[in-house]
Order: sequence, then C-alpha cells, then structure tokens
Amino acid sequence: MTNTIISINPGMRAPAICLLLVAMTALPACARAPEPQIASSALTVVAEAAPQAATSELASNTRVGQLPTVLVHKSPTCGCCTAWVDHMRQAGFPVEVRNVDNLDPVKTRLGIPYGKGSCHTAEVAGYFVEGHVPATDIKRLLAQQPDAKGLVLPGMPLGSPGMEVPDGTVQPFTVELIDRQGAATAFARH
Repeated sequence: MTNTIISINPGMRAPAICLLLVAMTALPACARAPEPQIASSALTVVAEAAPQAATSELASNTRVGQLPTVLVHKSPTCGCCTAWVDHMRQAGFPVEVRNVDNLDPVKTRLGIPYGKGSCHTAEVAGYFVEGHVPATDIKRLLAQQPDAKGLVLPGMPLGSPGMEVPDGTVQPFTVELIDRQGAATAFARH
C-alpha cells in the first residue's frame, strides 16, 4: 500500500471530504453493508411486532402535530451523516444521535439487507431508514404506514440530503422500500 498525503482545504464541506475518502478507500467502513446473517426466530418476532407499537406511537404523535423522534446511529467522525441529521431537524424531526464505532451490529439487528448499506442507520416509529433518504420520503412512509421494515438508499449518491456538493451536482437515485421478507421495491425516484 502506498502512503499518500492529502491536503484538505479548510473551507471544504463535509460531503466533499466524505467523497474524497470514498474515492481513496473504494468503500469506507462507514458505508460497508453488514455481512449476511440469519436472524434468530426471537429477533424475527420482535421485528414483526415493532410496526404495531410504532403505529400507535405515530398516531399519538401526529394527532398533536408532532413528528416522531429519529434515532440515528452513525460514526462519531462522519460529516455527511451530521449533515443528514441537520436535514432531518430542518424538516421538523426531533433527532437523537448515537455515535458508534461499529454500525454492523445495528444494521444486523434491524435487518438491513446485504448490499443496501450506507454510512448511517436510523430508526423511526418502528421502521429503519438506511442512508441519505430525504425527509419527504420518510414523512410519506410514516403517513402511509406500509407493512414493511423500512427505507434504504444504498451508497452515498451526490446531491442526496447530506451529500450536497458546491457545484449542485445531483446523481439520480432511488429510495427503496424493504418489505417484511427483505425484498426491495422502488419507493421514490429523485
């Protein structure tokens, strides 16, 4: 392996730094999908029961016009994850952040499908939200309350919330809905 010295401009925005790191490492630890593992039957029962509890929590919160709290699991040093947290707060969500060094156990516990990982994982009202999913898609998920595990936006597409770049480049991306069996279908195209 070659040693490389990198100079980061102090004015460089966090997403640009993340992109630089992605380019250097091909797939950083924060964006790696969890290894496929077989969930125990006890975990499956808990995961299937979560949406009912989430539905009643969501119903009580939306009656008073409040959005449910988003719990975000992220690396303590990830700037683009922090930018996504800011996006969620600006959209009106209360956000709790848990900085962790290894996201794999969180992704495994929640059932993030192999190959659908990103740099942070969130939980909201019994659903998971993987990656830089726009707040509007999460609000739609909560309004529709599908029988599903959650939403994923694999990778770190340019222009997605938290991955904005100075020149305004936006890569087309598709947010996917993960059903109870782990199958993905398109939920929103941006």
